[in-house]
Amino acid sequence: MTTHTTPATTDPSPATFPSPSSASRPRATWKPAVLAETARTLARQRPLWQPLVDFDPVTRYYARLAADEQHEAWLLTWLPGQGTPWHDHGGSAGSFVVLQGVLTEEVAGYQAGPRPGDERRATGPAVILGTGDQRTFGPRHLHRVTNHGPDPAVSLHVYAPKLTTMNNYEEVDDGLLEVIEQTRMGSDW
Repeated sequence: MTTHTTPATTDPSPATFPSPSSASRPRATWKPAVLAETARTLARQRPLWQPLVDFDPVTRYYARLAADEQHEAWLLTWLPGQGTPWHDHGGSAGSFVVLQGVLTEEVAGYQAGPRPGDERRATGPAVILGTGDQRTFGPRHLHRVTNHGPDPAVSLHVYAPKLTTMNNYEEVDDGLLEVIEQTRMGSDW
């Protein structure tokens, strides 16, 4: 399935990141647990994200909710059948919360092999995430997310550091994943 994304057509009022109670250290050192708290805090701010919810029957829709020097938050919407390719986040850690609907996440693990690309393989069972469920991950996370359900879904994603590149992968043999494309902030989204 080819997945496309469409940027928001309106730029929301600038939002600021909440100051998590557990974060007394500089933002550049925030851990995934703090990103999880930040995502939950933003998810509770319905007036921030609700006006941006939109669905596109052709492409997956996204809108940036907030950004600062180190972090950014995105709203993504998913009609049934829409999803991402296998991808990483270019070294950024992240957390996402399902705000509405059901999403399925498949994760790739790292395994040694004779070639550098052999270390990235689709592994483990898919995880079904319903409204209110959350996934938090470190900078080496590689996954794909899809709406396999019958209803539209909405999710909120927080990344640190801000996304600058993302690598898309293709499953080529027995779960082996190879990079097929690198996208860059400012030129591809």
